[in-house]
Amino acid sequence: MNYTKLISVADLAQQLGTAELVIFDCRHELTNPEFGPKAYAESHVPGARFAHVDRDLSGPLDGKNGRHPLPEATAFIAWLGRMGVANDSQVIGYDHAGGTYAARLWWMLRWVGHRNVAVVDGGWQAWTGAGHPVTQDLPAPRPAKFSGKPDRSWVDAATIVKHLNSGEMILIDARSNDRFHGRNEIIDPVAGHIPGALNRFFKENLNAQGFFKSPEELRAEFKSLVGDASPEKVVHQCGSGVSACHNLLAMEIAGIKGSRLYPGSWSEWIADPSRPITT
Repeated sequence: MNYTKLISVADLAQQLGTAELVIFDCRHELTNPEFGPKAYAESHVPGARFAHVDRDLSGPLDGKNGRHPLPEATAFIAWLGRMGVANDSQVIGYDHAGGTYAARLWWMLRWVGHRNVAVVDGGWQAWTGAGHPVTQDLPAPRPAKFSGKPDRSWVDAATIVKHLNSGEMILIDARSNDRFHGRNEIIDPVAGHIPGALNRFFKENLNAQGFFKSPEELRAEFKSLVGDASPEKVVHQCGSGVSACHNLLAMEIAGIKGSRLYPGSWSEWIADPSRPITT
């Protein structure tokens, strides 16, 4: 298997039980951290492990590093090994939110050097809607050796500050338009956005049925945003470095490869009152 961006529910159903397949249920709600574990316990794709966005796909909070800081790479790599991920594993992630949370898993696997990772297109709704099997049985992962190495596919707040208004960076904010403009901010204590950022609500990557748009559509839409700029100049952010990964995945699907993530995102940015904001 060699799925590196998306996998259809039909293809996943055919691959169930394959030795190298490792599936993660990434269902989550930002305002209800126990939603995911509860939904997983009620039913999940056979063989799927659970990946909690707050506990497994994020590091400890210190009040200044945002709501979903990156964990230490060594801790994440060790967790992958405990979950049975080996270097030859085909990792698949799904959620119920259009790939919002599964894309975080996708990006993090790539961050530590694993390329055979994909998101289920259409997610949980597409899986159950097609009548594919679900279960309450809990898998017992056999620990595996995973040897990953983190890369520099992300930037920190200092890098953002350094390149503000320099023309050397195109910052794309994946939050909804009203939150981007400082209206209806219900999650973070300060409203607005980083000066110079462009807005691309991550849900614009999906069609009306909840599947990713075609590579051609996504390419045209992102090109209208970033023009012919080098993808390495593009940095994605959101509220806490989660939905921004959806835009990263969409750009990869579009064939625009090499953009980066600002994991701390808005929730880290506003923790330092000296950093500029705008509405």
